[in-house]
Amino acid sequence: MGYNCVVCVKQVPDTKRITGEAMTEEGTVNRAALPAVFNPEDLYALEQALAVRDAHGGTVTLLTMGLPAASEVLRDGLYRGADRAILVTDRRAAASDTLATSYILSCAVKKLDPDIVFCGRQAIDGDTAQVGPQLAEKLDMTQITYLEELISLEDKTIRIRRNVGNGYEVVQAELPVLVTVMETANEPRPPAAKKMMKFKKAFSPAEVAGKAEHLLEGDYENYTAELKAAEVDKYCGKLQGKGLLIEQWNLDDIEADLTWCGMKGSPTKVHKIQSVVLTGGQHKQIEPTDEGVATLVAELIEEHTIG
Repeated sequence: MGYNCVVCVKQVPDTKRITGEAMTEEGTVNRAALPAVFNPEDLYALEQALAVRDAHGGTVTLLTMGLPAASEVLRDGLYRGADRAILVTDRRAAASDTLATSYILSCAVKKLDPDIVFCGRQAIDGDTAQVGPQLAEKLDMTQITYLEELISLEDKTIRIRRNVGNGYEVVQAELPVLVTVMETANEPRPPAAKKMMKFKKAFSPAEVAGKAEHLLEGDYENYTAELKAAEVDKYCGKLQGKGLLIEQWNLDDIEADLTWCGMKGSPTKVHKIQSVVLTGGQHKQIEPTDEGVATLVAELIEEHTIG
């Protein structure tokens, strides 16, 4: 018996390289100003889904919401063994907070009808850990957070050991279920060379349109708008025939209610982003002698630090 798994992944700004241009004037993340990476904990979610498929059969579908450039993380997932990749991209989804993002993802996941949805515990750009649980709520699906080990999966029952901070607990649930995965759960497999050679030429329709002058033959600059669109569709058809087309959905394709999407559907407002750097302060060297230690203790007592 196979299980159909959906893995929600995200392309995130590299938070190790925060600059003064990290935010727009509207209080949203300026993603163009920061290098993008595969959200780290989503790799552990992907590995867990691949392990389920390898052991029990089924499929692994990658799902991401973002700009066309987010196709890069989908390619990375295909390199690692995913069977299918879907990009949800739409200008009307811009500036979505976790509430709007989880709603949009829920509309897409419903079209896929999975047995298990895997998400990374949280994304490094927001550190909220909200999208997974919010997605489960909107899907009316049982959720198990902080997976450390998938103990067993038999028929329609899953048993998981989950981290609870200072210990763990073992829980059991009936499928379908949404699971958030911690970095202690597994060791993500590296991209496979053969898959990299194949899927490096996999593109989403938006990427084809953006790179058309380099991908298409002929005097592309002099094409009419209609001819450009026709040539892009033709090229995408060729990719699909080779199994190299990254599927692309917009908000209409997933039948999303626009009042719940983008800035209109996002009650969260960010005041500012600040990069805090901890630096060394004043220090005093104490001689490693009985007299030195006695002097230090006396000063600490006088300052009410101890005693």
